[in-house]
Amino acid sequence: MSEYQYYDFQAIDRRPTESEMRELRSCSSRATITSSRFVNHYEWGSFKGDSSRWMEKYFDAFLYLANWGSRELRLRLPRRILDSATAKLYCRGVAASARIKGDFVILDFESQEGDDGDWDDGSGWLSTLISLRSDLAAGDYRALYLAWLLCVQTRTLNEDETAPPVPDGLGDLTAPLVAFTEFLRIDRDLIMAAASRSTEAKTSSSDQEVERWIAALPDAEKTDWLLRLAVGREPHLGSELLRRFRESRNIPRRKGEAPRTVGDLLAAAEQLAEERRQREAKRAAAELARREREAAEARERYLGSLAKRESGAWREVDVLIAFKQPDKYDEAVKLLRDLQDVGLRYGKAAEVQARLLRLADENSRKPSFIKRLNEAGLRRGGA
Repeated sequence: MSEYQYYDFQAIDRRPTESEMRELRSCSSRATITSSRFVNHYEWGSFKGDSSRWMEKYFDAFLYLANWGSRELRLRLPRRILDSATAKLYCRGVAASARIKGDFVILDFESQEGDDGDWDDGSGWLSTLISLRSDLAAGDYRALYLAWLLCVQTRTLNEDETAPPVPDGLGDLTAPLVAFTEFLRIDRDLIMAAASRSTEAKTSSSDQEVERWIAALPDAEKTDWLLRLAVGREPHLGSELLRRFRESRNIPRRKGEAPRTVGDLLAAAEQLAEERRQREAKRAAAELARREREAAEARERYLGSLAKRESGAWREVDVLIAFKQPDKYDEAVKLLRDLQDVGLRYGKAAEVQARLLRLADENSRKPSFIKRLNEAGLRRGGA
């Protein structure tokens, strides 16, 4: 397959109307279109719609994948849920950007690393990543920070630029966040370097903690929350309340730590990468030594066994040579090498060499066999 592109749009908060569904269908006669989703792939031709406009008008999530390496994820959230200033604090590069359209913030994450080699049809990714939208709505900004790291990785930020606040729990990513890093191919050493400044994720709250927090809210604010709940037109109201609760529990950052810059993170990541390469090299060397030791032990056991049947092995050589076939000559030479090693180990090198010379003389009219003996160095005592 020379070209492949996958498009996956999903609506969450509001389903497209019938007229909007007809407009979607007019862009593709073979796409899978439901009341909440538009999915299609192209092996020739291209997408006839405008993905940016569709995100502004119809959908809350979008994923794109091409077999030449391009990947993109977009998430749309109400501005009331995700503050635009917060989004732009983290999304400030080519690989991660945030824009405002009406009452929404649209986040755009992309990776252009080139062909991955392994085939991936794109299906399943959005189902795994979609929960990040709810996490962001609830105040979990780890995905935003990871996206900022992608901007660092792609060298689109100045090295003296200061890093934004590091969210809690960056060193303990959820499955969707791990998928996010894999989909966008965010460097793991860069994540580890950043996570060294991240505190542990807050443990889940008990109902009693939430109850005490709500009880302490001003009456006017509680009335506002209840009114918005009664009207029932805000699907993220629960997430917004949870975000406010989580913000109230934030623990001040450790004092005395200078703000990190992009350059600091890149240097820390390179140091981690070098340490990891050294560990991997040590493991590889240890594994190689183990395999070589086991091979040597196996060789010793084999030669010990061969020494016990040496007379029979010499007769087997004569039989193999008598076949006058190239593959049999190869087997004979291999066995002769083993017999030569047996002679070296058991103090019979001269005896073995004499038999090899005699064998060569007896079969001097077999040029193919003699050539093999010479190439194996068996006519010169193994030299």
